[in-house]
Amino acid sequence: MTRIIHTRRTASMLALAAALVLAFAGCQSTPEEEPEEAPPSEFSDASSDTSGAATPTAATSGADVAIATVYFDFDKSEIRNDAVSGLRAGAVALKESGVKVVIAGHTDNRGSEEYNLALGERRAASVRRYLANLGVATNQMTIVSYGEVRPQVQGNNETAWAKNRRAEFKAVD
Repeated sequence: MTRIIHTRRTASMLALAAALVLAFAGCQSTPEEEPEEAPPSEFSDASSDTSGAATPTAATSGADVAIATVYFDFDKSEIRNDAVSGLRAGAVALKESGVKVVIAGHTDNRGSEEYNLALGERRAASVRRYLANLGVATNQMTIVSYGEVRPQVQGNNETAWAKNRRAEFKAVD
């Protein structure tokens, strides 16, 4: 019985993946532009590094806690290897301080608004799950998705898109 359920789930996931491929295949390509820095938000990354590697984002409330911004590959919500050390350090800081954080999931500007909101939520949930597996109390973490509406960098090229596919942290009281 379990094998049948697993097979049906796999078939459903494959059908969803095929539908997404077809949806993106029909999207019109946009010309590449130079990225332009977006105005800072409460989730802004202080770094101007565009390599896609995790960079520190300050999240403070009572105690200083620095948690690295987590960047994602296109259309993915899995934690990349380059984010592991930053998340491990962030988990230690969160456990020691007890600070509560909002994990905000973001996407680039490709895809529909609905799809991007769902993807941003999956990214934030993936980070929360990873931190919980490292021992951070789940009641310390809340997630939110902004989809594509709060870009870190303006632009329609891979450099800008890579900086916008992220999860950021903000301390809350």
